Parts: sequence; structure tokens; C-alpha cells
Amino acid sequence: MDALLSFSAGIMLSAAFFSLLNPAIEQCNIIHQNPFTVIFLGFLFGGLFILVCNRVIKKKSNNNSKFRRCLLLFTSITLHNIPEGLAVGVAFGNMLYGGSLISAITLTLGIAIQNFPEGSAISLPLRRDGYSRSYSFLFGVFSGLVEPISAVLGAILILKVKIILPFILSFAAGAMLYVTVLELIPESQQNKKKDLMAFILLLGFSIMMIMELILG
Repeated sequence: MDALLSFSAGIMLSAAFFSLLNPAIEQCNIIHQNPFTVIFLGFLFGGLFILVCNRVIKKKSNNNSKFRRCLLLFTSITLHNIPEGLAVGVAFGNMLYGGSLISAITLTLGIAIQNFPEGSAISLPLRRDGYSRSYSFLFGVFSGLVEPISAVLGAILILKVKIILPFILSFAAGAMLYVTVLELIPESQQNKKKDLMAFILLLGFSIMMIMELILG
């Protein structure tokens, strides 16, 4: 179970960069925003958001660490899925301005496929903490429900979304990285095979990275 937790941490670390930070930087360059300011502020505010959420959850969870971890994982992955949905909506909405249908469909398929390991980043740690298979599965599914909603919003507000998209992407990256460092990595290292857990983290990172590079 520690190995699964390490694998999930690797997935989240990889997604934070390849799915969020790197596209945010590219988007800043496209719309002529200053990436240093936008990415820096979005990234820190994302981490600050989870910091505040963590303290609020601690007060309401009566020191139930499993419940707190569950909410933090769900929040970070859900935040990550929002800009992905926006990106799909923007891609299809951009067809009104000469965008390619093939490019929009390819982007949608790529995001759909990469959601498999992202869903496991929620479900596997929950299963490790003793939650049922059905409960762990449903939490993974619910975290992805924001994507179609965000896609519709992105298609409607395409011109405005393009302006705020870099900030949203970097915000989600900061939130995801904060949860990974705070919860997943320390928890996976509480056994004698720390070196093996570190290697499994690299494996999870690499698999997500390859998917991003192939489907990106």
C-alpha cells in the first residue's frame, strides 16, 4: 500500500508540471502575459489555499487524519481537473475563430486517457487508508465531474478564460504539489524500504510524463 501511495505521489508531481505549470507558461507567452508574475502568484496562492483548507479541515475532522487526507486529495485533484475542462471548452469554442476540430478532439481524448492515473491518485490512497473499494472509486469519479462543467464554461467564456487560464493552471499546480509534499510522500516513507518507495515514485512520475509527452 505504501508503494501505491508513492506511485500516486509520482503521478501528481508529474501532472503538476506537465499538465499544469508547463501549459501555463506556454499560455502566458501566447497571450503576452508576464509568466514570472502570473505563474509565481498562481502557484503560491494554490499552496496557500490548501494550507488554509488543511487548517479548517483539521478543526472539523477532530484529528481524523484519514478524513483530512481524503478531503485534501479530493480538493487538489478536483482543482487540477477544472483547468483541464476549461482547456477542452476553449479548444472547441475556438472553432468559431478558425480553430481545428481535429485538434479539439485530440486534446479531449488525451485528457480523458490521462484521467485514469489521476483518478488512481485519489482512489489508491483512500483504499490504503481502509476505505471500501466503492467509496474509493466514487471519490475518484466525483473529482472528475467538474471537467464537463468547466468545459461548458470554457466554451462560453473563451475570450475571458484565455486571460485567466495561466493563473488557474498554476494555482492548481501549487495546490497539487502542496498536498503531495504534505501528505503522500511522508506517509509513503513510513516503512523500512524508503529507497524502494522513492524509486516507485519515480516510476509513477515517468509513466505520467510519457503519457503527457505522447498525448500532449
